[in-house]
Amino acid sequence: MTGEATITSKSYITHHLQNLVYGKLPAGYERDGQILDEATWTFAHTHEEAVEMGFWSLNVDSLGWSIFLGVIFSFLFYRVAKNVSEGTPTGFSNFVEMIFEFVDNSVKDIFHSSNKLIAPMALTVFVWVFLMNTMDLVPVDWLPVFAQWVTGDPHLYFKVVATTDPNITFGLSLTVFAMIIFYSIKMKGLGGFVSELTLHPFSSKNIFVQILFIPANFLLEFVGLIAKPVSLALRLFGNMYAGEMIFILIALLPFWIQWSLSLPWAIFHILIVLLQAFIFMILVIVYMDMAHQKDH
Repeated sequence: MTGEATITSKSYITHHLQNLVYGKLPAGYERDGQILDEATWTFAHTHEEAVEMGFWSLNVDSLGWSIFLGVIFSFLFYRVAKNVSEGTPTGFSNFVEMIFEFVDNSVKDIFHSSNKLIAPMALTVFVWVFLMNTMDLVPVDWLPVFAQWVTGDPHLYFKVVATTDPNITFGLSLTVFAMIIFYSIKMKGLGGFVSELTLHPFSSKNIFVQILFIPANFLLEFVGLIAKPVSLALRLFGNMYAGEMIFILIALLPFWIQWSLSLPWAIFHILIVLLQAFIFMILVIVYMDMAHQKDH
């Protein structure tokens, strides 16, 4: 990946775990032996440059693959919905209908309120996360090497599994978190939402005692509220990152050993890919159901 004469296990792993970052290097930064006269927007050539670019930088590869897979999902499902007809579906239409029924049944079993947005959201989350996870089954060198060949840059960073980037998983979870807050306030009112954070789990009929309980209740409930997006993001990221790391470590082994280990791991990893998408979807439905409960 980075030159056969100088490649080491450390550089190989570091290269595969580094995103293609686009950001701004500050004026005065030394790059390739030259001092930048002014702040410059550019692609990071090293991990140190990516760190220097700070928060306002973009992981172009993660964003590109997540958007690309989202477009593929939207296009395919739109075509199926547009061409749907009465009678028994066949081929890919049958496969899509099976997914739709599976998600719809999951929503009916878990979500006990009325909101037409929940089922489409659950379907989008499940399929989109599954597609991003599935990229982990592509051999670790194929797409990065192809990207290097296309660009002519043998040192190009290029990660293809968007869910191994915490920026993507937190982006998904924070969007869900925003909807949790929105529907909690919409369904229960601002007063009901605040009461939910301050009057549980400890309560008392004595108003003065209840006031004393408010700080402890708020601390416990607020931590539980914040834990929802954090656990959503880190669970998905951690499992997919670990799976990718194992594939990278296997790729460091001699060729004749790689296939004897990568194939069994890939078969097992299919379960992880599917399971993580399913868990993410189920938790989203559960959290949205909790947000709609008025009698909590």
